[in-house]
Amino acid sequence: MRNERKNGVRQAIVDTASRLFYKQGYVNTGINQIIAESGVVKSTLYTAFRTKEDILMEYLVQSGAATDAALKLAAEKGKDDKGKVLAVFDYLIDLVQEKEFYGCNFLNLISEIPTDAERVIKQIQKQKNGVRKLFASLLEPMGKEELADEIYILFEGALIANKVHNKVWPVDAAKKIAAKLIS
Repeated sequence: MRNERKNGVRQAIVDTASRLFYKQGYVNTGINQIIAESGVVKSTLYTAFRTKEDILMEYLVQSGAATDAALKLAAEKGKDDKGKVLAVFDYLIDLVQEKEFYGCNFLNLISEIPTDAERVIKQIQKQKNGVRKLFASLLEPMGKEELADEIYILFEGALIANKVHNKVWPVDAAKKIAAKLIS
């Protein structure tokens, strides 16, 4: 019972921090705000996590797993091999149009953390390399896995351009280019 409560408190902290990090940024989110909005006392937060960066790492791990699962599920909606790759872009088209979409959380974070935040950078790279591997695995049945990096760059570029323009056209354009590359 004690472990369940401990895990529940830990998850409440991560859930609160995740929402705040995503909506207002890591740098703009303070420990005191996480404490206030999660409803835990300071000593409990520091029992669960030694530092704000530790909370960020858990957020990245959980968010990365959720993103990977969502992308794989999206790919499964494709009717054929090419359709599976393009279905990932369809997922992105839907995602960027959501009311509470503030950009890719990993790209948002990489732009605001210091260059010496090595473990954070490595975790973000791990997640992004997972996306590259997903594209490679989707392209492999077509014998086009060598295009994985190009498709990945289109995917990431679409996310950045969407953030800049706050329009869906960058993702549409990236999907069209991806379709031409794999045809």
